[in-house]
Amino acid sequence: MPRHHQKKSSASGGSQRQLRVGEQVRHAIAEILAQGSVHDADLEGHIITVPEVRMSPDLKLATVYVMPLGGRDTEIVLAALERNKKFLRGEVARRVNLKFAPDLRFRVDERFDEAERIEKLLRTPAVQKDLEQDPDTDREEER
Repeated sequence: MPRHHQKKSSASGGSQRQLRVGEQVRHAIAEILAQGSVHDADLEGHIITVPEVRMSPDLKLATVYVMPLGGRDTEIVLAALERNKKFLRGEVARRVNLKFAPDLRFRVDERFDEAERIEKLLRTPAVQKDLEQDPDTDREEER
């Protein structure tokens, strides 16, 4: 029987420690971007939201989900963040007390697009028809 057992985390985002460190990294990156500390022409005209940071179990890799305001120029913003990854990693290391500075990986947050897609589906006539049916009528039909 092995001595070391890996715990299965109940939360989809990982262990409590991963969630806590991810939130600290998220705050640090959001603060750096809000202050305009990154001097890049492609980032200057954009307000960037950082809704989530997911940490690897060993806390050495941080996947940073970003979304420019309005969802425009996502590829340009992502490329600019990749170019400035080294600076951002150093700033995160300075602001978040960890043994190792996590390597940063940037991804576009697609939750807003997914929410909009679901909202459109809910507004379709077929779904509206199902929602408008009287629940008492359904029970009578089942008898």
